[in-house]
Amino acid sequence: MGSPMHSSPVHVVLVEDDRKIARLTQEYLETHGAKVTWAADGESGLHAALRPDCDVVVLDLMLPKRGGFEVCRAIRERSHVPIIVVTARVELADRVLGLELGADDYVTKPFSARELLARIHALVRRARGQAGPADVLKVGELTIDSAGCRATLSGRELALTSYEFALLRVLAENAGRVLTREQLLERAKGGADEAFDRSIDVRVSRLRHKLGDESRQPRMLKTIRGAGYMLVAEPLREPS
Repeated sequence: MGSPMHSSPVHVVLVEDDRKIARLTQEYLETHGAKVTWAADGESGLHAALRPDCDVVVLDLMLPKRGGFEVCRAIRERSHVPIIVVTARVELADRVLGLELGADDYVTKPFSARELLARIHALVRRARGQAGPADVLKVGELTIDSAGCRATLSGRELALTSYEFALLRVLAENAGRVLTREQLLERAKGGADEAFDRSIDVRVSRLRHKLGDESRQPRMLKTIRGAGYMLVAEPLREPS
């Protein structure tokens, strides 16, 4: 038997229509201390994912009744639960679309259960506020509470996915410094391996939108051409 994933069991909602893959994945995760709810179609998967005790969703894209992309969008409209998209498609556009719809991570089939477990570990740690320092970090009007996994801007709480929160925290910890895509992937990923540069561009774009930044002339989260991204140390205030 493997050791438990965390001090309290992690509830994984596994949305997968392939019975064999689902059975093997469920057995592996449960052996390593997780509680797994299996859903064989998109409709029942959405219902299970929106339960308050769900910690992370592992979501296949090719599903009966309701497709994975639609389910991902519907979950994100109503919940901040971490989502790992699973796809047999290798096209970059499909992975990017999943991230744009609010997924936190992805794995491609065939995947190893060990890799999936590592990604679940990383996302749940972030969602439970266990991924970084407990101190409250302030950058201008931005406040980041790592212990509570919350971020506010001018007193308004930001609706961030766990990955977006991790990305914002890394940028805030290095405010005023340019971070390359590789550095952001490494520091925000939380230990899960393998990623692609475009994923950071997608996530930064979503994060910038949630910060209320103009995409063409951002004031807070700047793109440094040929270098990477930077959160400015003191965002400019709007003229009165």
